[in-house]
Amino acid sequence: MTVKDIIMKAVDRLPENALAEVLNFIQFLELKAEKDTFVKASQRLSERSFDKIWSNEEDAVYDNL
Repeated sequence: MTVKDIIMKAVDRLPENALAEVLNFIQFLELKAEKDTFVKASQRLSERSFDKIWSNEEDAVYDNL
């Protein structure tokens, strides 16, 4: 039995009034995943802009930290 199967069975046992809370939590997790994806994409896009600042002989000593 997969985790998804266990969750689905647990959801089936919940009373109707608890399902709104489950849905709210699922939406929170989805929003968090979207935010994490957005942050990582922003970081990748920023790398090129900061490359000139980060990549220089003067600061090379910090590259191995």
